[in-house]
Amino acid sequence: MEALLPGLSLLLVLLEAGWGNGVGAAWAVSPGGCKHVQSTADCTGRWLSSVPGNLQGDIEELLLNDNTIQVLGHASLLPYPQLKHLSMSKNRLKLIEPGAFLGSQGLHVLSLADNLLFTNCSQTAAALSALPALRTLDLSGNCLTEDMLSVLLLNLPSLESLSVARNIIMRLDSSVFTNLTQLLELNLEKNYIFEIDQAFEGLQKLQRLNIAYNYMPCIVDFGLTQLKVLNVSHNIIEWFLAFESDDLFELEVLDLSHNRLLFFPVLPRQSKLHSLLLKDNEMSFYQRLPNGTSLADVTVQFLIIDGNSTNITTVNLWDEVCYSNLSSLRLLDMSQNQFWYLPEGFLAKMPSLTHLKLNQNCLETFHLSEEDPLAVLTDLDLSQNQLVELQVGAGAILPSLQLFNLSTNRLRVLPAEVFAYTGKITTVDLSRNRLDLCPQQAVASEAESPPCVDIRGIETLSRLYLAGCGLRGLDGQPFRGTSLTHLDLSDNQQALSGDPGWLQDLAATLRVLSLRNTSFSSSVVDFSALQSLVALDLSGNSLTALPGTLSAVKLRSLDLRDNCLPALPTDVARTPLVRSLQELYLSRNPYNCCTLGWWESLQRVEQLRVPDGREVTCSYDSRTLSARALPETVLRACRWKVANLALLYLVLALPTCLTLLVAFAVVFLMLKQKLLKMLKSRCGASSPY
Repeated sequence: MEALLPGLSLLLVLLEAGWGNGVGAAWAVSPGGCKHVQSTADCTGRWLSSVPGNLQGDIEELLLNDNTIQVLGHASLLPYPQLKHLSMSKNRLKLIEPGAFLGSQGLHVLSLADNLLFTNCSQTAAALSALPALRTLDLSGNCLTEDMLSVLLLNLPSLESLSVARNIIMRLDSSVFTNLTQLLELNLEKNYIFEIDQAFEGLQKLQRLNIAYNYMPCIVDFGLTQLKVLNVSHNIIEWFLAFESDDLFELEVLDLSHNRLLFFPVLPRQSKLHSLLLKDNEMSFYQRLPNGTSLADVTVQFLIIDGNSTNITTVNLWDEVCYSNLSSLRLLDMSQNQFWYLPEGFLAKMPSLTHLKLNQNCLETFHLSEEDPLAVLTDLDLSQNQLVELQVGAGAILPSLQLFNLSTNRLRVLPAEVFAYTGKITTVDLSRNRLDLCPQQAVASEAESPPCVDIRGIETLSRLYLAGCGLRGLDGQPFRGTSLTHLDLSDNQQALSGDPGWLQDLAATLRVLSLRNTSFSSSVVDFSALQSLVALDLSGNSLTALPGTLSAVKLRSLDLRDNCLPALPTDVARTPLVRSLQELYLSRNPYNCCTLGWWESLQRVEQLRVPDGREVTCSYDSRTLSARALPETVLRACRWKVANLALLYLVLALPTCLTLLVAFAVVFLMLKQKLLKMLKSRCGASSPY
């Protein structure tokens, strides 16, 4: 038996390394089943109950995740004096004995996430205190309270990164992180924190702080000037007030999304803020109310009593002047709030803004004025508002705008000036607005001109989305002068009712076309001219046959879902269309289970993928069956049906053939004598010798 062990070990090494496939052995396997890659030993998921002692002695990284280790003994790591990275997450670790790390003084990274360290905090703390070079520590998911945490962190002055996410911490004060003077990054997400009392004041080097998914009700007098990234998303914050100071804050990213903010946050006066995330709050501006009432001149008087002196201070109730310097702000996300207007000059304080998201608000108008110098704005999202008007003041230009999303509003027309100076615009989304495109022909007078959107001549425009706009035909070459590569006309029942000549203007450039739910019929559009087309969506129509003009188009993606197709052509797999296709959607059509020869041939096309193949069904005898797994009884019945049908045709054809044969014989016999005489009279004259 002992003689077999070396051979088995060699076999394991060869199998694991892929030797049988011709792959060079990049790592070896120890007798305990751990993989070795250079200086790393990976023992993940091996059902180990203790640290294996037979690994290479010079390893620097040891991965023991997802095992059943309960105790890390004082001698467990002695065989590995060069260890720098130890990961023991997802074990059952209850105790780390004092002295367990005495032989691992060079340990830099330690992950103990998802264990049971709440049971023996004092002993574990004593073990951790013997790590003078520890830089990164992960204690996530250990059911730790703030008191336990303060014990564990008492003697770890070298820590630079700490994660205590997914514990049961509720309140933090100055005693928790007392000696962590080198800490740069702190993760406290997914706890139960509702109060923080000067807990971070001693962390003078802290740069990244994550308190997401907690229960913080407000942040007042925020004064961490050294912090660069603050994430307090997914709390219940109603107020964010920075400390009133002219000191420069290093803050670059502030995430306040998914809270209950009622007002725009009071930010530091001087900062390096470039990303401000305010998505999904309850914010609005209140100086003007939706009913037209203005609170600009409403004042409030405060009576201040200080000893024997009394002062009365009068202030405006709503002061919408932003005193913060936002000149470095590049990303502002105010989506999913309750804004119905922006204060005058609000955007003027953000000259570096490149991305502005105002979608899912209550905006009825949006005014771009000359005072708003959005010279570098590339992405403007105003979708899902109540916009009925887009106002563009004289001199207002957006020279860098590339993406303009106006979908799901109530727009009927856009000012011509909107696209007049947008020399880099590539994508415009006008979906779900009740509008029409301006035709090429000039009308008799402006008074007779119906409201429309003019996109002609925008040479840089490549993507246009017009889904659900109620388009009434596309006459008059509305796309002339554009170079569209993506066009979405879905959910427009009358879009194809007019002259299909609009396709000629896009024949050379159009690559992606969506005609979903447009009452499309095979005779409406000739696809043969669209030789650049690679993706076509014809779903949600009433097609009964595959359009013939598609056979020569070399598509990569075709969507035929939700039509009335009983079958595809039997030779469809041999057409140029299928030879180029990589993705084909076919579900929710009334296919006939007995005419699925085309389906079987498609299964044999190597490069073709049918993502909804499991949903493709067919009908047989009032039953709906999966085309991928037809029962043998159905296949047999279909074969009999075909055979019976052929027999029926034979039975019907045989009497007809016999009748014709008998009729021919009767006619021949009746006319036989006359035919012979006629032939004899014409051919019977004697020839002289």
